Amino acid sequence: MNRFSEIFLKQCRRFKQGLTQIRDTPHAIAGGVAIGVLFGFTPLYGFKTLLAVLVAWFCRCSKLAAVLTVTFHDIFFLLGPVILRWEYKIGFLLVYTPHRWPPKLHIKHFNIADYLSWNALHVWLWPTFVGSLVIGVPIAVGSYFAALEIVNRAAAVRARKADLNRL
Repeated sequence: MNRFSEIFLKQCRRFKQGLTQIRDTPHAIAGGVAIGVLFGFTPLYGFKTLLAVLVAWFCRCSKLAAVLTVTFHDIFFLLGPVILRWEYKIGFLLVYTPHRWPPKLHIKHFNIADYLSWNALHVWLWPTFVGSLVIGVPIAVGSYFAALEIVNRAAAVRARKADLNRL
């Protein structure tokens, strides 16, 4: 196993351990995880954690689980450009009429001033945001059920240990 996969597996174990130690209901923890995953896919850098906490608070889910998940999602930063490109392509296909794939990007067309203008919100950010919802919502739903199962199993193990300690 290479060094990257060892670090990744270690972080996964730490994340799972962190989730199972949160003192909240399994539904609230799983809801926080789903919210964190959803905001982890959005291109709203700098606002992801804040928005995840606000939505988790509004939905009465675990804010700590949402923050842990948004932060854990950033481990995949090496895949970030690829995921953002997929999100942009899917969003472009859905947002623009007639529906078509976006034009190919070439490095010679890249100009930093284009990304810092208000026009970039319409041209780049909106299609990427729509695409992130298309990709993120199914993964968030799946992560809700996975987190619910993990937390329920951990609670069952804790209950069995408590029963054994009483004997």
